[in-house]
Amino acid sequence: MRPAPKPVSLNHNHLLHRFWKSSAQICRANLLRVAGLGGFLLAVVLLQLSLQVLLNLWNRYFFDALERHDVQTVWTQAQLFVPLAAASILLAAASVWGRMTTQRNWRRMLTHQVVERWLTKNRFAEIDKYVKGTENPEYRIAVDIRVATDAPVDLALAFLSSVLTAITFFGVLWEVGGSLDIVLFGRTLTIPGHLVIGVIVYSGTMSALMVFVGHHLTGVIEQMNQSEAEFRAAVDAFRAEKQPGDAADGDAARNLWLRLQAALLWWRELCWQLVRTTLVSYGNLLLAPVVAWFLCVPKYLNGTMTLGQLTQTAAAFVTVQGAFNWLVDNYGRMADWRASAHRVATVMIALDEAEARESASRLRNKNHIRNKPNH
Repeated sequence: MRPAPKPVSLNHNHLLHRFWKSSAQICRANLLRVAGLGGFLLAVVLLQLSLQVLLNLWNRYFFDALERHDVQTVWTQAQLFVPLAAASILLAAASVWGRMTTQRNWRRMLTHQVVERWLTKNRFAEIDKYVKGTENPEYRIAVDIRVATDAPVDLALAFLSSVLTAITFFGVLWEVGGSLDIVLFGRTLTIPGHLVIGVIVYSGTMSALMVFVGHHLTGVIEQMNQSEAEFRAAVDAFRAEKQPGDAADGDAARNLWLRLQAALLWWRELCWQLVRTTLVSYGNLLLAPVVAWFLCVPKYLNGTMTLGQLTQTAAAFVTVQGAFNWLVDNYGRMADWRASAHRVATVMIALDEAEARESASRLRNKNHIRNKPNH
């Protein structure tokens, strides 16, 4: 009798590689559909960016007209806002449709792939022998695959939009914001593109701060998801063991309470992680427009910038800052995705191991039959 197989330990890089390997196989098998949805989403992103530029210019013209008390131009700009707003709303709705359709198709195909392998030859009953951390595969299939296929689509589109937005609105900050002259010790110091420099420094500071305060978030979310799954498994085990009228004690009951306590402890740890990241993200939300105004006010007060230019550049600063702070805004979502992708990949690798052992067993049986002497 052969000894039981020793479970394999995995690192995070191996897990992410395995998850993307399966996703790439799905993309190659459904290339036309993937390309169609990808092209649609890219077109929506580009159109939304074009509207952002138009709305930024509208901001300038509208407030310049207010400063001049130009009633006719104010009325014209108010009328122009209606189609711009309507187009923006329609594009937002189109983006939701495209994103959710992509996510739904990806989830369906990945779930089908995993479940088909999981059910074949009753592998669900034994995969926990091969790889550490494959407990509660039902939860991973039902919940973690959803999270693992939802988040990448949202994050990728947000990242693409952020890069294009930053490139586009850098021009606005450089051209309209211009340079800033500061008098120091009787000499004039000129800072070219001071708003561009300001937004890079500010955004870099916020992103570094978010990474510093939230670097444990991925691990905490992964542990919390695992503890929640183990608690549900303990509840199911308790119900299966007890019959109506039995006392609520014994090993199953003690295990249930221990699993609940572990889940609540990890939930508390997640709470403190989110408190720290919220301090950064919400603080950034309040500070960004204020920093933009303070950087623009000196030029407005000395008469080298109109009110419309001030509002345009301040809005562009906030837009570029938001693009740069993609990491700040999405750090929690990325951590949640990594945790779910790790858990899904663990099941995939366990299934790989099961299939490899089945192939090895078939080969041994074939060789045994071939080498068996004839009587």
